[in-house]
Amino acid sequence: MRRKSLLGPLAPLTDDVGGPLQATAARTLAGLGIGIAGGAVFAFAGAPLAWMLGALIAVTVASLGGARLAVPAPLRTVMVAVLGVMLGSAFTPEIADQIAAWSGVVLVLLGFLVVTMALAVAFLRYGFGIDRVTAYFSGAPGGITEMTLAGESHGADTRVIALMHATRIVVIVAVIPFQFRVLGGLDVPTLPPAAASLLETPLVDGLLMAGCAVIGYMAARFLRFPAAALVGPMALSAGVHMAGWTAATPPFELIAAAQVVVGTALGARFAGVSVRRVWPYLLVGSGSAVIMMVLSWLAAIVFAERVGVEPAGLLLALVPGGLVEMGLIALSLGIDTAMVSTLQVLRITVIMLAAPAVFLVLDRYLVHRWRNGPR
Repeated sequence: MRRKSLLGPLAPLTDDVGGPLQATAARTLAGLGIGIAGGAVFAFAGAPLAWMLGALIAVTVASLGGARLAVPAPLRTVMVAVLGVMLGSAFTPEIADQIAAWSGVVLVLLGFLVVTMALAVAFLRYGFGIDRVTAYFSGAPGGITEMTLAGESHGADTRVIALMHATRIVVIVAVIPFQFRVLGGLDVPTLPPAAASLLETPLVDGLLMAGCAVIGYMAARFLRFPAAALVGPMALSAGVHMAGWTAATPPFELIAAAQVVVGTALGARFAGVSVRRVWPYLLVGSGSAVIMMVLSWLAAIVFAERVGVEPAGLLLALVPGGLVEMGLIALSLGIDTAMVSTLQVLRITVIMLAAPAVFLVLDRYLVHRWRNGPR
């Protein structure tokens, strides 16, 4: 008997959600204008990570309301590189002695990914009847672009995969900072407290950080690293800071601008999406995000003391809400940003490499198990 989806058919979208948009100058300016306005309102209200969350929520609402917004890929790449340099600045010369202590956290992460993905896929497949291939790649806790492309190669509905992943990121990024403030009593500031002004940044430090951004990105792209715009600058910045060549971070004006661009880009993923057509998928994607957050909290409570890290740090290392965003929260709270960033990179890498390979291994079993279900 064929399993019927409880969500109903997903009508064709004007744009391929999660894919590249042909952004015009007007759409870019409109998106950034809304993002800046949202960030300013959140900053005035004293919200955590105000410039990113304000832009994210304002642009998401505008996009779902029918606004045609976008952020050009080159602009997002530049700003993500800035954030990569900032995250790399958390790797101090003393951090080398701590790396060996992360082995227990790595084991927790690997087990967490297996359990989380299994439950998320079961939630989508058995709870709502999403076809097995689409459910598998939609339930992977990371890698929106990679999972969309991998799912497409196996005949999955890429629109659903992109919607599920985009919803996961938006929900987690919006909830986690407030969770720290409301439940944990920790104040996530608007901007990382260590950031200095542009006018206070020495020229040599500025040139070093700019070099980390440019050279790191080019090297990572040449080597085909995942998330090259973030990982390359972060890795090179980490090396420079661990060597003691500089202790500087990017100026707060640039960090605020980068947060606005990243938040706007996340919200603009929903451009061309009609709430009337996709709201069931948005609700289900939100449910999947809640499952992942709850599992992250439980894992942090159970294993943090055993592996010798703070519960808040382990939570940020595990929760699949975006490397940039979780790293920013860790940096803002003064948590072990190096560990959080490294584990988030590992999460993305493991999912990107392992999820498609595991699917190929399981495919024959899945075909047999669900031979009467939709492909």
